[in-house]
Amino acid sequence: TGAEALLQADIADLRAVFGEDALITVPALKDPANLHRYLREGPRLRIVPMPSIFLAATRRLVREHDIVVLVEGSAYMDTWTSALLWYFLWATRCADREGKPCLAYAVDAGQLRPRNQRLVRRIASTTSLIVARSEAAAGRLRDWGVTAPIEWTADNAFTFEPQVEDREWFRALWPEAERGVLGIAAVDFYRWPVVIRPWGRRENRYWWPYYFSASPSRRRSSAALARRYARLADRAIERHGRSVALICMEELDEPIARAIHREMANPGRARVFSSREHDASRMTTLLQSLDVLVTSRYHASVLSLSGGVPQLAVGHDLRLRTLYAELGLEQGYFFRPEEAGAFERIADAVDDLLAGPAEMRSKLDAGSRSHIAAARRNRDLLRGFAVEHGWEEPAWAT
Repeated sequence: TGAEALLQADIADLRAVFGEDALITVPALKDPANLHRYLREGPRLRIVPMPSIFLAATRRLVREHDIVVLVEGSAYMDTWTSALLWYFLWATRCADREGKPCLAYAVDAGQLRPRNQRLVRRIASTTSLIVARSEAAAGRLRDWGVTAPIEWTADNAFTFEPQVEDREWFRALWPEAERGVLGIAAVDFYRWPVVIRPWGRRENRYWWPYYFSASPSRRRSSAALARRYARLADRAIERHGRSVALICMEELDEPIARAIHREMANPGRARVFSSREHDASRMTTLLQSLDVLVTSRYHASVLSLSGGVPQLAVGHDLRLRTLYAELGLEQGYFFRPEEAGAFERIADAVDDLLAGPAEMRSKLDAGSRSHIAAARRNRDLLRGFAVEHGWEEPAWAT
């Protein structure tokens, strides 16, 4: 859902600056069919499937195009897998060797192993311009020694708006939700990082040669996490009369969501909503219709923000933590799942938010306005970038 919202906003910016006649190519790692759900190919927009060993294909695409734009938010981090980081660094290196402008467009920087920090310092420094989506991310890049020009704004998904016709979709689909809904956007942290292996068990295969981390202790931890979320969901139902939406921002979240549902004492009052079935417009409508959101997904927080949805985060990387620090919510509303007693404190925080959300709503409103304003700077920076690199009269000038 987050990638879909972000990519559509990015393409709108590219069209506004370079015009409708510009050819945009979107490389699809792993699943081109997913992109076809919400991007319509035509003479000026194409989707190109990428192989799992992406070196030659990336080099070829760079040679065929005039500009390389990195739009994945998690560009400079290895929390989920180093392979994705290497993909973006390889594209950057190819652009530098071919003399093509390379723009990192509203991306993030997070945890990196020392070796990957050295790679980022060396290769990201050749980027023509890096636009980070937070001041903290820009600071991390500078601390690693990246010398490319760096600006900071906000994630482009803050500008995404659901379709008008989807505004009543959620209530019509689930009339019981009129009594109010707690949303849980959970992530199974114990399946990550994805590692590169020549072979492995089929159930652990993400996309050859990439496999989820797996061990008996990890499986036990995943099961315990599902039970804790199930107790939280049952508490919202039994104490507060709310229904529960189990939200899968990515298809990868479905196993943990369904495990939570199986563990619940009141499964009839809960439903699973997956991005595999619902597009970003409908998922955003769902997120903005919640009474309270408990999220481990950065973009669930982003897309719910303009709806003023009270929320707390169960996070294990810097993306959500940085956003919550910017919103003034880090103290009291950001939790790490491995901390002793974390879910007891989470349950108490959910109780408080369901009972009295007014104080948080004022912070969310202010945060939403400031982040939307910052995100709108992205297009201005793109315009300046276009002129600097030879597009003297781009579409926006006329």
